[in-house]
Amino acid sequence: MRRLALVTSLIGATALLSGCNAMKRLSEVGEAPKLSAIDNPTQSETYRPVSLPMPAPQVAESNPNSLWRSGARSFFKDQRANQVGDILTVVVDMQDSAALANTTARSRTNSEDLAVPNLFGLESEFTKVLPETLNPSSMFDMNSATSNRGSGTLDRNEAIDLRVAAIVIQVLPNGNYVIHGRQEIRVNSEVREVQIAGVIRAADITSANEVEYDKIAEARISYGGRGTISDVQQPRYGSEIMDVILPF
Repeated sequence: MRRLALVTSLIGATALLSGCNAMKRLSEVGEAPKLSAIDNPTQSETYRPVSLPMPAPQVAESNPNSLWRSGARSFFKDQRANQVGDILTVVVDMQDSAALANTTARSRTNSEDLAVPNLFGLESEFTKVLPETLNPSSMFDMNSATSNRGSGTLDRNEAIDLRVAAIVIQVLPNGNYVIHGRQEIRVNSEVREVQIAGVIRAADITSANEVEYDKIAEARISYGGRGTISDVQQPRYGSEIMDVILPF
């Protein structure tokens, strides 16, 4: 009965964890994955305004009788993004690689001996409460040995080359911009999704209204997919749950 109750509880928990996703997948059987609607990211339930340490505000000084505008990159008009709602292009050209090898070895041997040949003449009394074969000269003799050895190797090589348009969603008090961009591409029944978010400086935006990914602070770059191919490559939720709860 206990095993049956445990299995029932496990099945119920699994159903609760995967119910929403399972129902969504069932509703899309025979159909291509649906693209997300174009929404204001600031209206999302998970959106949180960015708050970072800011320097003291500085008042911009105007130059009388001058046609030049402070901060302008063009004599007539600055084409770069500079306010909420403006669009700029994020260039991601990432060539990342890492190699790590580590080996650990540990061994230990312990030995403990305890003898009580004389204990105020009471050593002969031990046999009255302990077995008669007890020898006070070698009452305790303990030995232990431990040996551990581990090794690990990491070899990673990644390359990403893409361009994504992002929107300025917030202007911080020091003039930095919070940007957010998402791009979805559907090919047959597979959707490729790219998301970029972070904080950039106005000075890092080029005259072509572009910014490189390594100029983005608190950068969040996500490149993934969903659909029939990704679903086959993803382990079943039962396997994921067993991997978490099994101690071996």
